[in-house]
Parts: sequence; C-alpha cells; structure tokens
Amino acid sequence: MQHYILMRFLHSLLAIWVMSMIVFSLARVTGNPLDVLLPLEAGPEEYERVAKHWGLDKPLYTQYYVFLSKALRGDFGSSWKWQGHTAMGLVLERFPATLQLAGLALFVSVVISVPLGVTAAVMKDTPFDSLAKLIALLGQSLPSFWLGIVLMWVFAVQLGWFPTSGRGGWRYMVLPGVALGWFQVAAIMRLVRSSMLEVLDSEFVKLTRIKGLPEWKVIWKHCLRNAAIVPLTYFGITASVLLTGSVVTESVFAWPGTGLLVVDAVRARDFQVVQAVVIVITGVLIMTNLLVDIFYAYLDPRIRYQ
Repeated sequence: MQHYILMRFLHSLLAIWVMSMIVFSLARVTGNPLDVLLPLEAGPEEYERVAKHWGLDKPLYTQYYVFLSKALRGDFGSSWKWQGHTAMGLVLERFPATLQLAGLALFVSVVISVPLGVTAAVMKDTPFDSLAKLIALLGQSLPSFWLGIVLMWVFAVQLGWFPTSGRGGWRYMVLPGVALGWFQVAAIMRLVRSSMLEVLDSEFVKLTRIKGLPEWKVIWKHCLRNAAIVPLTYFGITASVLLTGSVVTESVFAWPGTGLLVVDAVRARDFQVVQAVVIVITGVLIMTNLLVDIFYAYLDPRIRYQ
C-alpha cells in the first residue's frame, strides 16, 4: 500500500511540473506585458529598463528556471497589475470566495440531484423518469455562462429577486451557485439513478419488503445507503471540477474569486498571477484525485496492485 501511495504521489508531482511548463509557455503567448504596463508614448529606453527590472530581458529558459526555483519556495513573484501585492497573496485572498461558491454549487447539485435520481429510479419508464432524463440532458448541454446570463435576466433583471453581480449576503450567492452547480446536477443524478436501479433489483431489497418494512424506509434508508457508494466516489472529482469551472461563472457574475482574478490577470498579461492561480488550482485538482485514488485502494485492494 505504501508503494502504491508513493507512486501516485510521484505521478502527482510530475503532473504539477508538466502543468507549470504549460502555463508558463501559454501565458507568454498572450503577448508582451510591457505593452500593457507602459504608456503608448514610452520609448525604447523605458521598455529596456522595465524589462530588465522584471527579468523579461532574459531568455525564456532562464525565466522558467527562476520561476520554478522561486515557486518551490512558495514565492510566485509580485503582481504587475496589482502593485504592492504578491501573486500568491492575491490568490489566497480570493480563494475563500471561490471555495464559498463551489461549496454552494456542490450543495445545490446534491440537494437537487439525489432526490431526482432516487425518484427517477423508483418510477422507471414513467413520465417523471423521462422528465428527469430531460433535466440531465439539459444540465450537461447548457453552457454555464449562458445559463448564468439567463438566470440573471429572469431572476435579477425581470423579477428583481437577486442581485446581478458582486459578493455579499446569501442573495448574491444563489444565481452563481445554481449556474455553476447545474451541470453536476445532471451527472450526479444519472449516477444515483443507475446505482439505485441495480440496488432495487438485489435480493436484500426483496427481503426487506417481505419483512413488511415501509416502502419509504426501504428506498431512502436501505437502497440509497448502498447506492450512494458510486456517487460518493464521484464527489472528489466534482469538487475539483467546481473549483476549476468557476472561471466563467465568476466572470459572468463578477464574483471576486480566483476565476475572475485569472481572467483579469490574462487581460493584463500579469504572468505572475496567472501562473500562481493555475498552479494552485492544478494542485488542488491533482491532490483531490490523489486522495480519491487512495480511497479507492482502501475500498478495493485489487487497485493497489494495478
């Protein structure tokens, strides 16, 4: 087991290193940050001075070596757009807002998807089951940014129930939380439905019914408990997807999280902040998958030998 965990951990470190090279390279494809940092009337001497100050006059391999050596010590440099702030400081400042939104989206997806999946399995091949399948299809087909705009137009502009943007009380969280979590509603609902269909055909369910247990207890206590294994293992992936998928949603609702931060940083060609955000989110995603792999290995000993 220790060997399995060690190998998965080394694979995770390798993945983070590869991602650091990718984000370092792609960030520089956006253009020269000096064109944004300096005014239009700046001369060659000023370009040269600022480039030397930020180390942009050095070859790319030298810049990457400097970036990697500092990143290993937790130093991702200072922001070029937000003067006086470090890149990691900005990420840590915005990350709680992203966690808050992702937590609400996960809560919304579970509260909606689990009852829908259970009821659709119990009422298989009925109009309700068809409606649940339609909801799942729409959930996985509608882009989150389009759904966010529609929700904003209906519930914020037309009805005036919720604010259109920003971060504040619970009313500010509802629309972006629903927009972000709706895709996961479809995925979790389909997993719950398929798992419930397998459990409903098992022998122990027939035995509980023969014993005279109420149908609601058979469904919601015994069947759901056994059918929840597969959806539970999917939650780790869901949490990481919600963190990475918040970029578009935060931009639509101007939610001050890491998603909006990376969009603003890309527009300003602030390489330091872009690299810090992507590395942090990648680390969270990879470590979540690592924990899921370890959890799988404890559940099924055969996996650790593969």
